[in-house]
Amino acid sequence: MTQQGPSNALAAASSSYLRSAAHQPVQWRPWGDAAFEAARREDKPILLDIGAVWCHWCHVMDRESYENEELARIINEHYVAVKVDRDERPDIDARYQVAVSALTGQGGWPLTAFLTPDGKPFYGGTYFPPDDRYGRPGMKRMLESIAHNYRAHKDEILNSAQRIAEALGGIEQFRTGGPKAGASIAQSIIESIARMLDPQHGGFGSAPKFPHPSATDLLLDAYLETRQSWLLNAVTTTLEGMGRGGVYDQIGGGFHRYSVDERWTVPHFEKMAYDNAGLLVNYLGAYNVTGNEFFREIALGILSFIEAVLASPEGGFYASQDADYSLDDDGDYFTWTLDEVKAVLDPQEAEIVAQYYHVEPQGEMHHNSAKNVLFVDQPIAAIAARLKLEPEDVEKILAQAKAKMLAARSMRPTPFVDTTLYASWNGMMISALLESYKVLGLERARDRALLTLDLLLERAYDPGRGMAHSLIRSKSSSSPPNFEFRVSNFDLLDDQVFIAEALLDAFEVTGRRTYFDRALELMETTLRRFWDEQGGGFFDTARDSGGVQGSLTVTRKAFQDSPTPAANPMAALVLDRLAHLAERPDFRDKAEATLDLLAAKAADYGLFAATYAIAVVNHFRPPVEIVVVGPSADEKTRRLLKSAYATGRAGKHVLAFEPDVVRAGDLPAGLASTLPNLPLDGRPVALVCVGTSCQPPVETSDALADLLANAPSARS
Repeated sequence: MTQQGPSNALAAASSSYLRSAAHQPVQWRPWGDAAFEAARREDKPILLDIGAVWCHWCHVMDRESYENEELARIINEHYVAVKVDRDERPDIDARYQVAVSALTGQGGWPLTAFLTPDGKPFYGGTYFPPDDRYGRPGMKRMLESIAHNYRAHKDEILNSAQRIAEALGGIEQFRTGGPKAGASIAQSIIESIARMLDPQHGGFGSAPKFPHPSATDLLLDAYLETRQSWLLNAVTTTLEGMGRGGVYDQIGGGFHRYSVDERWTVPHFEKMAYDNAGLLVNYLGAYNVTGNEFFREIALGILSFIEAVLASPEGGFYASQDADYSLDDDGDYFTWTLDEVKAVLDPQEAEIVAQYYHVEPQGEMHHNSAKNVLFVDQPIAAIAARLKLEPEDVEKILAQAKAKMLAARSMRPTPFVDTTLYASWNGMMISALLESYKVLGLERARDRALLTLDLLLERAYDPGRGMAHSLIRSKSSSSPPNFEFRVSNFDLLDDQVFIAEALLDAFEVTGRRTYFDRALELMETTLRRFWDEQGGGFFDTARDSGGVQGSLTVTRKAFQDSPTPAANPMAALVLDRLAHLAERPDFRDKAEATLDLLAAKAADYGLFAATYAIAVVNHFRPPVEIVVVGPSADEKTRRLLKSAYATGRAGKHVLAFEPDVVRAGDLPAGLASTLPNLPLDGRPVALVCVGTSCQPPVETSDALADLLANAPSARS
């Protein structure tokens, strides 16, 4: 994209997506009161564009329509143009996604909506080409037609928009007094997911095929609970299909956003922090249960991508990596021609790579037919037999070739990385990296997670308001310039619940009381600011924030996983954990009220209610709690923890404490009555409790493994 000087009001925006449009001839305005006042004053409809910096078709539409001088003239004359970054303002995006989907059956990004001056939608869609094509109306014809109709039939449009807004107000509303949450609802969601399973390629549904980490978590949890083989098969088939497909970056690690085909071969190439956090947990869980080294390799590949691309030096994880490095390519950074492979590798390496990753003269990319998406096409053993080599030799040569290809790829123009630190996504990443420490013993992952959590607590946390939505890394005006962080928006529920979850995970791993205290404090703030005192459940924006200015006036209670785990069931999960640790029955009551509120509609959401099902199962299942007390440097403590982490038990939580912490009684109320009574004579011990029933403490990893294998189940 050619960047000229700014021609509109977006140059000073904090969002990379908005700043990328600052040079466009369209007189874009950021979301805010000024834009809506201008629309009312000038009596013009609003053209709303919602997109993201990582979104390929957003860039295409920018180039084709919003950088077109003729179309910009029409927009500037007849509309007030407003541009929104969906990552920066997910609350705005969520409301208009519902509206446009209800109006047209379309959703996604870019989201294009036409609004009345007070923000009510009356028409919309997603990508529109500049002229009529692909069976879609062209942007020019649509702009002229809507402008004409608004002038000629304004009263009709305003009345219609009002009726649409009133109808939309009931779509996501939940009412008390319906069926109660229970195991049968969770089971119905599992059955719905099972019906969508692709038994051949894995995943759920058909093309385009997205990862669904929460659904995979739910199926693995159900397997640990019931040991039904089909549940584990569903998980392993999905994770194997994705890990061998082009949706996984076979050279650099990490997952692209989704696949355009059912075989996971050709992806949309953007990489999101939240996808990789959720999938990392999936692969770690599958490895822990099966011992399959392939799952471990993919988990390490995700971690490699995170460290190389998303990790901020100061702590924290960046939001995303673009699909493309310019408006004229489509995944060129990630794809290879056969000639490019041969130029980087020696003949034997090139032959093995071509066979293993299906690199041929004719590739999969429509814009450049020579470009190949790398995916695992043949097993190592078959290649070894064909080339008369040992499988171990093929593996060694392949590893050497991948390192060379990664080095060569790093010399290409690199897709843009959005360095914004979104709290909710960082919370997911913290929890995933702590899981990496537990499953793989990676202390570096643990330390990186805690560095990030400490950064967010220091820079983005306010006890009175909670957690800010984002930390924006920018250069200061000092000489030489240093990097500083700016915070924005304390009013989104997702940020509160994902960070609270991460704080509890950090408390379990470290035993540090401060993490528990902040989690408790943050949840109390969340209840004060987001809890619906009349109907129960949590609003997606704070009650004291004034709502979503200029938008649909409907309140929302985030329920479905789209694209991240839904905030209300996540809040219920956190409340239940805190209810147990802090001895707060009022928290359990609020968790149950939240789950009951959503129960009536849960089964209708199926696949997209997986987090809700996880929350329901955990609410009614007594937790399996393993407490290890011993010096962290003691090898016996390490062995006890390794045994505790490795054991596959549904509903399991492992807590680690130094003996001095337990002796001092510096413990949450739910642990203070039990742990100080342990025989703390200098020897590390482990205590296993299922619900309120605890077994005698043990001192060896073998004894702990036996105890966990034979301890009563959570349902017995």
